[in-house]
Amino acid sequence: MNTNGKSRVSRKKWVVGVISVPVLVGAWWAFRPEKLFINERVTEAAPFAANSGPQPIYTGKLEGKAHATNGRATIYESTEGKRYLRLSDLTTSNGPDVHVVLARAEDKALQQEIVGGNLDGLELGSLKGNKGDQNYDLPTTADLKYQAVVIYCERFHAIFGVARLEKF
Repeated sequence: MNTNGKSRVSRKKWVVGVISVPVLVGAWWAFRPEKLFINERVTEAAPFAANSGPQPIYTGKLEGKAHATNGRATIYESTEGKRYLRLSDLTTSNGPDVHVVLARAEDKALQQEIVGGNLDGLELGSLKGNKGDQNYDLPTTADLKYQAVVIYCERFHAIFGVARLEKF
């Protein structure tokens, strides 16, 4: 009778082991914890030279919300009409699925740390690094009614930082 009891315990351990492995793999796949530890410095050169290059038209200082965030956001325009956003001296926390978004400065969601849904704005791309200087092209269709630059974590709907833009 003892061997039967030991066999049931052994069988239960085996079943628990077989079930827990796919559950752990699924949890890892859903959360992707390795992305939480990306800590990268980006140093992109500004794509302009002297007075003949793109000129700044809007600028603002990044202020932290859910995480400490510092730096400057500036929108430049070239003589051909091409615009881009430059983040200078950026310092923010690392995190999963962090993006750079242009949003309306008067949007009430920007006053919060956590947004109740998706942030309404124009996505410029994934954050290239959590430190340094980086550039993001603005689509030619970009409407500059979006007067705020937001560092935004889509996974947790968290606003890392906001820069309200003003005329240069």
